[in-house]
Amino acid sequence: MIRRIALAAACALLAGCNPKAPPATSPSPKGSPTPPPLSLKISGKGTATQPVRIVQTRPDNRRQYELVARSYESIGAVGTTRARFNDVRITFFDRNGTSLAAQAPQAIVNQAANTIELRGGVHARNSEGMTLSCDDLVYNRKTEMIHGRGHVVITDPNGFAGTGNRFDSNVSLTSMRMQ
Repeated sequence: MIRRIALAAACALLAGCNPKAPPATSPSPKGSPTPPPLSLKISGKGTATQPVRIVQTRPDNRRQYELVARSYESIGAVGTTRARFNDVRITFFDRNGTSLAAQAPQAIVNQAANTIELRGGVHARNSEGMTLSCDDLVYNRKTEMIHGRGHVVITDPNGFAGTGNRFDSNVSLTSMRMQ
């Protein structure tokens, strides 16, 4: 009988030493953080006979612009890429069929802002014979408008010249505001 009582006491003592059972519902693990988008750096060079060439078309299949450059470097994730082009020639095509051909030492294509910025001294000529020069020119791909700043000079085929610090215009240079 003493053995039974000792055995029962030992079992009770051992039962009290057992760790507590885990709660019936454990907290759910926190979701793993979303990894940052993959950022890529891509660069390339063209040749005299095969330069870097980008042609952008609108959904209605109309060409919006054609960019030709000596070299490029693109950095960023999809949708946020900024590409820098060197020794650039670009032709913008207006809805009415006219075009504006421009040259600049550098162009920045900013995918997030939906713009192309020509830098370092821009010289351009439209298909009607008007010329344009300015320090920097920004083309908005959504509105198809251009904005120039710094030492702006616009000359028509008859020799009339307008000057200012900045201007806003359509690609054909027919609707313009200069300051």
